[in-house]
Formats: sequence, C-alpha cells, structure tokens
Amino acid sequence: MKAEMVRGLVTAELEQQLANLRSELFNLRFQQAARQLRNPSRIRQVKRDIARILTIMTERGEQSA
Repeated sequence: MKAEMVRGLVTAELEQQLANLRSELFNLRFQQAARQLRNPSRIRQVKRDIARILTIMTERGEQSA
C-alpha cells in the first residue's frame, strides 16, 4: 500500500484498514509460531502498512485506536 493511496482514504476507511491489518498481523504471527507461515516477508509489509496509516492519521490530527 502506497502512502498516496492511504492519503486518499477518509477517516472511516483508514480505521477499517488499520483494524484489518492488525488482525492480519495477529494471524501471521500465529502462523509463524505454528511454523505454517508461507510468506515471512508479509509480516514486514503489514507492519509497514500499519505504520503508514498511523503516520497519516497523526499528520491529520486524528486519534488512532
């Protein structure tokens, strides 16, 4: 997910995307612990996407959950 794409989303969409990414990160970590993770680089991508969303929300002055 590119920063330009994130900036184009409204607050409700950002919050929904953030919740989805956090859930995905949880599932990826669970798979990693169970040694069933097929794409380990996805964890890094998801963490960076979460950081991007939180940064954009902070720039806008919005509270993050």
